Amino acid sequence: MPAGLYRALLTIAGAIAAIILAIVISSVAIIAAGASPEAAFAAFFDFGETERAVVNGIVTMLNRAVPLYIAGLAVAVGFRMNLFNIGVEGQYRIAAVCAAYVGSTFAAPAWIQIPVIIVVAMTVGGFYALIPAVMKVTRGVNEVIATIMLNYIAINLAAFLVRGPFTGERAKGVLTTTTPTLPQSAWFPNLNVVFEMFGLPAPRGGGLWGFLLVAIVVGIVLWVVLERTRFGFDVKASGLNASAALASGVDPKKMVISAMVLSGAIAGLIGLPEILGDKHSFGSNFTPGLGFLGIAVALLGRNKPGGIAVAALLFGFLDRAQGPLQFANVPPSVIMIMQGTIVLLVVIANEITSRIALRREERRAAQQLGRNTPVEVAA
Repeated sequence: MPAGLYRALLTIAGAIAAIILAIVISSVAIIAAGASPEAAFAAFFDFGETERAVVNGIVTMLNRAVPLYIAGLAVAVGFRMNLFNIGVEGQYRIAAVCAAYVGSTFAAPAWIQIPVIIVVAMTVGGFYALIPAVMKVTRGVNEVIATIMLNYIAINLAAFLVRGPFTGERAKGVLTTTTPTLPQSAWFPNLNVVFEMFGLPAPRGGGLWGFLLVAIVVGIVLWVVLERTRFGFDVKASGLNASAALASGVDPKKMVISAMVLSGAIAGLIGLPEILGDKHSFGSNFTPGLGFLGIAVALLGRNKPGGIAVAALLFGFLDRAQGPLQFANVPPSVIMIMQGTIVLLVVIANEITSRIALRREERRAAQQLGRNTPVEVAA
């Protein structure tokens, strides 16, 4: 069997085994909580009894997966460089509030307004990621510590801005503070037409976020950049061995800055699906934690855009089940337990399968070397 096919089959087998173990562990937690595992797992696949309910469930899952996918891509760029960009949480928060405010200060045709908002978000996210990158290459500051500290600064700075300089008009009796509402030219078109094409009812609310298409394009472009360009090779080489990369003409410090800025620029897009497709502003109730979940999504997807897409859909599928789980009298914390166990077990399975595949390749190489070694004949 070819080595590539063997490794792929081994990886799939390891992932399946990890998911089965995660189900077993989650079942134990469900029983300990006094609920029924059968009812819990039935709730995960309960999308409703009507067509509209099914459509709403699918839309909820996909809308949850879109920002998680972008977050996973942002984290994966750093992982490719052997950098732990824990600051994705802060980068997308500060980028979202700045992009929402800038987009609300002017009105232009959609083909101008939306790209400007996207560029602002990517610029702010990239600039905020530049700070720990410069600290690392100039002073040797560990990027994990720097980005964690910058997360707290960004989260609190965003809260200050939305309640201070960037605040919009607040209706009476409303406690939530938001930036000014974006003009309709900045509202990203939804993809409800997809359901109408199949004769299904349109989902409620804002529907399926059209930013899904942007996320797909970002994933394809990132795959090409990392897998099919000199830049991607330099990033991987610098991450694996900075000294060897330097000897071959690659500047590791430059690659650290480039990878972190690219990671931050992608992180700046995380909040835009919600801003452009649903709330049309940044508020004090803006969805938190997407950056931290992106770490788990990237690990589960093995830092590959295709794998990250599958991981994001899995997390979206699990998160969508919060409502059905409550109706089945199952604690919503079961979802967090399943997410944690799946990521942990898949990471362990990946390490085990990688070692098995490596040992198999070493044995095959040794056997091949033995065949090619000439045998000495006694005189």
